[in-house]
Amino acid sequence: MNRCAEAAAVAATVPGAGVGNAGPRPPMVPRQASFFPPPVPNPFVQQTRMGAARRIQSFFLGIILVPVRALLLALVLLLAWPFAAISTICCPEKLTHPITGWRRKITQPILKLLGRAMFLSMGFAVSVKGKVASPAEAPIFVVAPHSTFFDGIACVVAGLPSMVSRNENVQVPLVGRLLRALQPVLVSRVDPDSRKNTINEIIRRATSGGVWPQILVFPEGTCTNRSCLITFKPGAFIPGVPVQPVLLRYPNELDTVTWTWQGYTFIQLCVLTFCQPFTRVEVEFMPVQVPNDEEKRDPILFAGRVRNLMAEALGIPVTDHTYEDCRLMISAGQLTLPMEAGLVEFTKISRKLKLDWDGIRKHLDEYAAIASSSKGGRIGIEEFAEYLKLPVSDVLRQLFTLFDRNHDGSIDFREYVIGLAVLCNPANTEEIIQVAFKLFDLDEDGYISEDEFSTILQASLGVPDLDVSGLFKEIAQGDSVSYEEFKSFALKHPEYARIFTTYLDLQAGYVFSLPEQGQAAPSIASNKVSPENHDGSPSDKKDD
Repeated sequence: MNRCAEAAAVAATVPGAGVGNAGPRPPMVPRQASFFPPPVPNPFVQQTRMGAARRIQSFFLGIILVPVRALLLALVLLLAWPFAAISTICCPEKLTHPITGWRRKITQPILKLLGRAMFLSMGFAVSVKGKVASPAEAPIFVVAPHSTFFDGIACVVAGLPSMVSRNENVQVPLVGRLLRALQPVLVSRVDPDSRKNTINEIIRRATSGGVWPQILVFPEGTCTNRSCLITFKPGAFIPGVPVQPVLLRYPNELDTVTWTWQGYTFIQLCVLTFCQPFTRVEVEFMPVQVPNDEEKRDPILFAGRVRNLMAEALGIPVTDHTYEDCRLMISAGQLTLPMEAGLVEFTKISRKLKLDWDGIRKHLDEYAAIASSSKGGRIGIEEFAEYLKLPVSDVLRQLFTLFDRNHDGSIDFREYVIGLAVLCNPANTEEIIQVAFKLFDLDEDGYISEDEFSTILQASLGVPDLDVSGLFKEIAQGDSVSYEEFKSFALKHPEYARIFTTYLDLQAGYVFSLPEQGQAAPSIASNKVSPENHDGSPSDKKDD
């Protein structure tokens, strides 16, 4: 029996490998709860729906309220500007020392009063719960959920602490001067060391013993729809000092304040909010949280505990989304996919699978090439087979099922990334590629012909009439495939790793099913290009 017939015979003897008697294969990779989909699929979208009656009411109220409130707001800002100018006169934009003395004593109480007047002029009815901690008790406030530019009301209620702000914001006329009066921690987008410098500045101020004002931080780093708390960035927790959690609620029948990546624009939200008779907001100051020794060494642990406490008080879940998910959403939209297709819970995926932003962004391009033609931006079994240039077979269905973690019959981008990292990449090692090449190179001449390629794939997929000419032409530069061509294709397309190892699994199953006496495994030829010896049938599997 020659090598081609032997390969087909081995595949045929394995239960489920042939045509017609292929039953459902047991799952090869166990599921872990840590990779289950998040409780909130998309916290970055908000669609406020208004009925006809509400639209009519807002229209007629807006005719009166919008110009009046806009005028009052402008008046308050103009009144606040001279006091902000006095407070910051002769001070550099990036402060090296806190503003003290008579300037702060005179201007600070007036600016606090005008801050409250500003939100009152916009129609906000503010209720405050809890006690504001002193600088000695908690140098840092952490405010969540962050859902709108109106969240600045927490800064006013807390007594105008310093905030972290972009350097460009202090350049804005009128508003920039008011921001400088808060003695902000400025972040520069053009400075490659900006993140490190910002952290060092927060540490310096938080550990100054009350010399600097308290610092207010929105640890989520971006706006959500308040349906959950996303990942807290560790910046506010790195100093290892006590923090006071601050909760924000907007208990209104009509949501006119939420400013997310998908929804109303800044101007639309301002107009809608000004059209309402009043807008309720609750600011709750929770008890101060003091880090223990372990949390001082691990700010992520401290951030996680504080987030869980805040989520429990709000009665909402936590997810591992972060600002990078927003960037992926934008990229997905640019690739003609639904924007929500880019959501992967970046914090969890990057940490557990050791993937960085560039790696996940590259996977998004690959995913878009497969899913852009499908409805809803998800991959079905047909698109999956077409992308792999293989027919829908039992082995392919098994591979698809391993990707399809929630068993809804389609693969979303999150499942695609997890599948590549957990199922394919671990199996796509140099050793596996070498052994796979030897399997295909039946005549041991250092090259794979189309007939050899077709024989092994037919055997491993259980499809005797399989046409692989299209896939072969994509790999081969000529009439045959060299090891370097085979390796290059395998590394660029890790999805095929499971296909390459399927035949190895079939061989192993056949060998173990043989009687002990006379047991002989089908030989694996020693390849001229990759002469390393391999014992047994390696199949590098990794539990996710």
